[in-house]
Amino acid sequence: MALSEWDQTGCLTHVTTIFFYRPPNTWLSAPSAIVDTLKLSLSRALVPFYPLAGRLQWIGNGRLQIQCNAVGARFIEAECASSLDDLAGDSYLSYQPSNLFPSVDYSLPIQEVPLFLVQLTTFKCGGIGIGIANSHAVVDGAGAFYFISEWARLARGKPLHAAPFLDRSVFRAGQPPLPTPPPSLDDYPQYKNFPLLLDQPNNSEERKKKTTKAILRITKSQMEHLRKMANDKPMARGFSRYETICGHMWRTACKARGLKKEQTTSLIIVIDSRSRIRPQLPREYFGTATFDVIVQSVVGDLLSKPLGFAASKVREAIEKVTNEYVRSGIELLKNQNDLTKFQDIHKDGPPFYGNPNLEIVSWLSLPIHGFDFGWGKEEHMGLGSHVSDGNSLLLPSFEEDGSILVSLCLQEVHMIAFKKHFYEDIKEMCEYI
Repeated sequence: MALSEWDQTGCLTHVTTIFFYRPPNTWLSAPSAIVDTLKLSLSRALVPFYPLAGRLQWIGNGRLQIQCNAVGARFIEAECASSLDDLAGDSYLSYQPSNLFPSVDYSLPIQEVPLFLVQLTTFKCGGIGIGIANSHAVVDGAGAFYFISEWARLARGKPLHAAPFLDRSVFRAGQPPLPTPPPSLDDYPQYKNFPLLLDQPNNSEERKKKTTKAILRITKSQMEHLRKMANDKPMARGFSRYETICGHMWRTACKARGLKKEQTTSLIIVIDSRSRIRPQLPREYFGTATFDVIVQSVVGDLLSKPLGFAASKVREAIEKVTNEYVRSGIELLKNQNDLTKFQDIHKDGPPFYGNPNLEIVSWLSLPIHGFDFGWGKEEHMGLGSHVSDGNSLLLPSFEEDGSILVSLCLQEVHMIAFKKHFYEDIKEMCEYI
């Protein structure tokens, strides 16, 4: 199966999540029955979603394809001496240790690395955790959660809700470049180097600094207050909560890091092109349809001007992602002799989104909750810990009360200041998780 240029660039490693289930009083299934249910339903799910059962293969010039050879997914069983309360506490969302997730050995030849891995962990309280690792080269976040939802339906004895759309030719996967002049890299700054701290020749020192993680909550009323601040001038269409929160986080990071006003800073946001290309892709498109877009400014402008300025920069970047922009970006990559420098699995490591920059990934519109495999919906969700300075993730609240959860990794010396500034302009009492 040919892969599109979006599949083959950016994050080619695995994305991890875990879902925790506490045994209800009516949980009568023996542990072996739970294992059998998950294995059988996963085997059935991998028939229509067969790319996940294959393996990647290099075909030269930093390019990949999927060998649909049905080698299969990896299923791991584990036991843990801790209880769910020890790990998750009262919070729905939490960071979890790496041993609760299936491990991926990237030192192996790529054709030996599973594309989908599951670890079923049984805790001393009787609860279970279903840890998942899926290859971003095969599917993006929207596709991954769609697969988990369909797998859960099969585990409950129900049929697929919707079959996957596997035709990557919509992105001209495997086809040669068009016989037209290639686009310029200047129009796609996401493929160029990000800004460095003033007076630093590279980001090697920033990469070494110790980081910490936090999950912050912004309530619906706090979000409404922020939007009022951003929409302080009359306009035909007010800034969305996404544009507003991105602008607010960008400004907050600049304040927390104490950046000089002449410092250039980039905000990296991830755009889903499913609804932006023509004809539109179905929601069941099973591949990578997301890519990075860069917003850039000088710190002095970001902090001296109101929140609406930062939100407007985010909107400008989003609005330039048209059908023409997406397809032109594909042609840009097709015209590259080698895609290696656009991939994150090589010896130089993943791209660094940290100081003075920030990356925001949004799962706000994705169905990330409510995966019932036959014993009720999950009680907690956990995130993997393999994040670095500048990585952040927006998630909807499990309570469906309109609040937003912000998962963030920053250098230790900046986190306290970030929390302070994050709530500084909001008039209500802060609420931490």
